[in-house]
Amino acid sequence: MFTPRGVGNPPPVRRDHERDQYRSARVDPGAGRFPCGLFDAVLLDRDGTLIEDVPYNGDPEKVRPVPGAREALDRLRAAGLRLAVVSNQSGLARGFFTVEDLRRVNARVEELLGPFDSWQICPHGEPDGCVCRKPAPGLVHAAARALGTLPTRCVLVGDIGADMIAAAAAGAAGVLVPTPATRAAEVAAAPAVAGDLPDAVTQILRRIHLVAAPAAPPRRGTVLVARSDAAGDVLVTGPAIRAVAAGAQRLVLLCGPRGRAAAELLPGVDEIVEWPLPWIDAPAAAVDPGDMRGLTDRLAALGAQEAVVFTSFHQSPLPLALLLRMAGIPRISAISDDYPGTLLDVRHRVPVGVPEPERALSLAAAAGHALPADDEPGLRLRADRLPPVPAGTGEPGYVVLHPGSSVESRACPPELATRIVRVLSAAGYRVVVTGGPGERELTARVAAAGGLDLGGCTGLGELAAVIARAGALVVGNTGPAHLAAALGIPVVSLFAPTVPFGQWGPYRVPTVRLGDAGAACRDTRATRCPVPGHPCLSAVEPGRVLEALRLLGVPADASEPVVAWPAVPATGGVMR
Repeated sequence: MFTPRGVGNPPPVRRDHERDQYRSARVDPGAGRFPCGLFDAVLLDRDGTLIEDVPYNGDPEKVRPVPGAREALDRLRAAGLRLAVVSNQSGLARGFFTVEDLRRVNARVEELLGPFDSWQICPHGEPDGCVCRKPAPGLVHAAARALGTLPTRCVLVGDIGADMIAAAAAGAAGVLVPTPATRAAEVAAAPAVAGDLPDAVTQILRRIHLVAAPAAPPRRGTVLVARSDAAGDVLVTGPAIRAVAAGAQRLVLLCGPRGRAAAELLPGVDEIVEWPLPWIDAPAAAVDPGDMRGLTDRLAALGAQEAVVFTSFHQSPLPLALLLRMAGIPRISAISDDYPGTLLDVRHRVPVGVPEPERALSLAAAAGHALPADDEPGLRLRADRLPPVPAGTGEPGYVVLHPGSSVESRACPPELATRIVRVLSAAGYRVVVTGGPGERELTARVAAAGGLDLGGCTGLGELAAVIARAGALVVGNTGPAHLAAALGIPVVSLFAPTVPFGQWGPYRVPTVRLGDAGAACRDTRATRCPVPGHPCLSAVEPGRVLEALRLLGVPADASEPVVAWPAVPATGGVMR
């Protein structure tokens, strides 16, 4: 394997004698490697992340690796992950050093830290308006192409917010390693934060290991999976449900009324049992003993050999596990911090902050179920279940704005939504405003600024069909964001920080996050805004939404591309 040629790349060198890298990582290259179903590659910023930041450095003698860098990188190499450097080097444009100086510095980095599979350098200055300078996602796209993978199968490790924005805009994962120069707002907005580079590597490898199942067991008969929550919760459990379905002859999904419509769109589900659980739904109803006996009888009639109970991080699976035991189901798996006694056969635990789809996938893996090798771990929908779009929606390429939410604190303030429609329409975008039957007044008000009002005209299936034809979705932290992720549609996420973005943000799809990530409501899980005026979102300028669409490469006229990199191959999308 050879270092590729390019601006600032080290001289070509052979890389087929790499035993030392494994030795420093204390890993045998022939053992302990695992299939990277989650990630193929790790992309790393150079200055401040791999080496100490010396501004505009053209002197290889000033290269100093950050502590633990070599061993951390060798752990990634030993695990079978490919490595690339993605670095802005505006010193070239400013004349502070030459291309040859840059090559010598990068060669010194490789001498100290081991070989990289690709170097992607942006030589431009900020005024140049290039598509490669971070926070634009061009370097991420270029690195993924050079490594023969997709951005969604990459993790970018960097030390400033521009690195995290570039990663998200390409659909890649991001881990921020702050330095004294990193702003507090950048730390608050990051999807994941590590104490140093070795810690970032530990987080990446842990995420991969969490979703890696053991060798596939013999195909099982009927397996019951449960996710009794809202539509978005059911959607993010989709990859785990597909993993269980791959090892079952028949899969039955137990869900609540709020999740039924989403359940009907999921691949792998053979039968749905709809039953409200009073310890899950809010507001909670009183527990009716007769209703619980009816549920137990219904579950017993399924004849399931196994059950996997999926829950959110703040919920307990144990009440349902008790009913499943009473229904005679012999094997039950769930995530539980509380002592389960004999209610669970597989008691799984997950570190805080893992994205919800991976959290669920890790439970499926612990229960012995893995996604097939040809199934990406992103969200999916069934194409044959999508209805036609409502009449008059127009040609594909519009921008969907969904201002409402079933949780008040996560909705886009109406005044901001109205201003967004006005600004986007003036910039030449066709805007479609969507909402549920109870949001007609809201959508009419917002759409009056220049959009098409579809309020009350779409059930979940019709909404998915509308989003599938969109150039992008502008939405808060609510179910339609996960529909867009399942369809591979870019998202401008107006994300109220009441829950962690790294857990609940749009998964493995190009995204730009807007809003004050450090607002007073952060991590409160408040359903109503605890601060008057909804300041975490109301302060967003509509022009930022316009900038976000351009960063995502979504043009006002779908026939006129505005970026030089190819469209992101969607790992989401419909599945037949």
